[in-house]
Amino acid sequence: MLLIKRKSLVFVKKIFNTYLPLAYGAYLNILAFFFQKKAAEKAFALFCTPRKGKVEPEQAGFLENAKKDRVKVEGIELQTYQWKGNKETILLLHGWESNTFRWQNLISFLQKENYNIIAFDAPAHGYSTGKVFNVPLYTDCTQAIVNTYHPKIFIGHSLGGMNALYNQQKYPNKEVEKIVTIGSPAKLKDIMSHYQNMLKFNATVLSGLDHYFKIHLGFSFHEFSTYKFDGHQAKKGLIIHDELDTIAPFSASESVHSTWKNSTLFKTSGFGHSMHQDEVSHEIMNFIKS
Repeated sequence: MLLIKRKSLVFVKKIFNTYLPLAYGAYLNILAFFFQKKAAEKAFALFCTPRKGKVEPEQAGFLENAKKDRVKVEGIELQTYQWKGNKETILLLHGWESNTFRWQNLISFLQKENYNIIAFDAPAHGYSTGKVFNVPLYTDCTQAIVNTYHPKIFIGHSLGGMNALYNQQKYPNKEVEKIVTIGSPAKLKDIMSHYQNMLKFNATVLSGLDHYFKIHLGFSFHEFSTYKFDGHQAKKGLIIHDELDTIAPFSASESVHSTWKNSTLFKTSGFGHSMHQDEVSHEIMNFIKS
């Protein structure tokens, strides 16, 4: 009986997660017909609101021992973590709907080599406060951490990698010498196309959303592409991506690598998007030690 109940709950949850986005997309389509600006505002708010990423009970123990100061940025309290070491300071940047725990495996490799490890939970993630999350906000928060801990190496996964490159575009920093991106998207246009496809909203909503980005964030979808940035060009880079990644296309890293002369592209196959495998960690360690 208990097994039947669990299966029923899983089925209901699956149906809910499948059809709720479609229902919301249909609502945006109707709203945009009368009020395009209002539909864009609501689409933006939904886009910037994480549903997951808070610390789970099984993650708490690992993070508790490394908790450090809380850094305030734009009314948000960022939870920072430190695993002390005598070598260079490395800043870890997690992705969407994640938190610092995602670095558990890599941290074990970095600790063995005595690196000084800094990480923080992005806004609305982990133990940090806030209700919304987007790359411009993330990069401003990242800069506050950079000003506090002065890392020489960035390692970012998914949107954390996109954030690392945007941070160096917005806040050029000679102290940062090396950057690692893992499974990171490159084009905001691709991200928004995925968002549109998930909710099935129409071109009117998308156009309004593009205009909203331009007005409130300072760039349109087509203007935000990390392969066009030059703030990281003088740094040494390692770009890691799985060719079968279904979350961020492998072509994103190919485009970044094509314009980043000081970068190396490490391709995997079948590792997925999360990239927690030891082979990935070994590649990162070889790069930062070189």
